[in-house]
Amino acid sequence: MTTKEKINPNKTARVAGCLYLMLFPLGIFGIIYVPSSLIVLGDAATTASNIMANELLYRLSIVTALTLQIVYIFLALALYKLLNPVDKNNAVLMVILVLVAAPIAMLNELNHVAVLLVLSGSDLLTTFSLDQVQASVPLFLNLHEHGVFIAQIFWGLWLFPMGYLIFKSNFLPLALGILMIIGGFGYLVDSFVYFIFPDFDVTFSEFTFLGELLLPLWLMFKGVNHEQWEKYVLKST
Repeated sequence: MTTKEKINPNKTARVAGCLYLMLFPLGIFGIIYVPSSLIVLGDAATTASNIMANELLYRLSIVTALTLQIVYIFLALALYKLLNPVDKNNAVLMVILVLVAAPIAMLNELNHVAVLLVLSGSDLLTTFSLDQVQASVPLFLNLHEHGVFIAQIFWGLWLFPMGYLIFKSNFLPLALGILMIIGGFGYLVDSFVYFIFPDFDVTFSEFTFLGELLLPLWLMFKGVNHEQWEKYVLKST
């Protein structure tokens, strides 16, 4: 059985598009909504109180963030199946970068778990005062934020081989490839600015993520040019 007979590119495209779109609600809930609802900057006591009063919500945000990374890995594998015929080396690189990013992001959730362990550890109160325990919460939350920006370096890097593959292919719009590469630069700039100029409060990726919204929509509702995709498969076999 040939590769062409094994793989239906438009079915693979729809799966990839669906997985890509799943990242948006998972990310918004787990990484943006819950932390912004519970964390009060500069007020460790209120933050600690909010987390303990909404412990289930806080735990759900951790599970959601972990689920996001699992979906992220399966997305990379689906896109590999779709884009591999264009250039295997760049397709492999794309997956490798995701396999670096996902463990970093998942391990980073230990900082959120540490907050729960600190706040629910009554034994700590025999050694430290309540104020001291609550004061440690911002440290773990700050470490988590730093971890997100470390993972974001790889969230940006994987868009470069992906964008190149889309740009080079004739079965997806060239413009989508360009937008993905621009999106990669946005993530990288955000991460390096965060560490070099921590007081600079501008998020560049807010203006460069358009490709990440358009690509999954295109994959789900338009798919790929089947004839052009088959030509790449024949060349690669």
